[in-house]
Amino acid sequence: MRKSAIILPAIVVVIAVILSSLYVVDEREKALVLQFGQIKAVKEEPGLAIKIPLIQDVVKYDDRILSLDTDVIEVTPSDDRRLVVDAFARYRIADVVQFRQAVGVGGIRAAEDRLSSILNAQIREVLGADQVTSDTILSEERGSLMLRIRDNARVQARSLGLDVVDVRLKQTNLPMQNLEATFARMRAEREREAADEIARGNEAAQRVRATADRTVVETLSEAEREAQIVRGEADAQRNNVFAEAFGADPEFFAFYRSLQAYENALQGGNSSMVMTPNSQFFDYLKNDNPEAGAN
Repeated sequence: MRKSAIILPAIVVVIAVILSSLYVVDEREKALVLQFGQIKAVKEEPGLAIKIPLIQDVVKYDDRILSLDTDVIEVTPSDDRRLVVDAFARYRIADVVQFRQAVGVGGIRAAEDRLSSILNAQIREVLGADQVTSDTILSEERGSLMLRIRDNARVQARSLGLDVVDVRLKQTNLPMQNLEATFARMRAEREREAADEIARGNEAAQRVRATADRTVVETLSEAEREAQIVRGEADAQRNNVFAEAFGADPEFFAFYRSLQAYENALQGGNSSMVMTPNSQFFDYLKNDNPEAGAN
């Protein structure tokens, strides 16, 4: 009984010691073996490992790519238009030993605080550079700006044992106090552009109307000229006919012209014509034979 009372607790102690000397590293983790706060071993491969119980401790860190949302900050580009920037970064622990030495027992939280300060500083530096305007930040060129922020932050994050994989700008907005002024300026610019378009449209309409008026005048002038030519040719042809008729029978031509004069003169109306009976106008209305007149 006494032996079993001694052996059983001893077995339990041995088992507990053996279990406390074993630890498992997941494939998503890296582990450090610490002895009185000093790094004694690094375990980066997944699997089962051994440590000295009660003397050594194991600290595990995530080996995956982690995400960090930075604080919302204001930046002032070269055109003095302030912008509110909200960014995030993706990083991983590249050197677990350097990471432990840099942040100590603070771990991930302490590392992210320091990494956030690095990112904010780089965002202000890159977006506030001389050649960077607010239009550049809001355009497709922002991709190159994010690469610059990432590269600069990566260099400084190496002292923490971190590797900055990517940096992205989630939102880039104007401060609330500047929105109304910006909207007013945008409205003024659009109204100016609209006025310019209207003025150009009126100018084009005036040119079209002037061209149309000139075309009408030229067409009418050309038509009138051709009509004058036709009338002139017709008058010439008529005069030729009259001349030929006069040459063929002067007496008949004189009689015909007198009939035309009678037709034009003796028309109904309120006009009166007073002349003597002996006037030559009535030569062809006279009857020289009295007997014929009596009949």
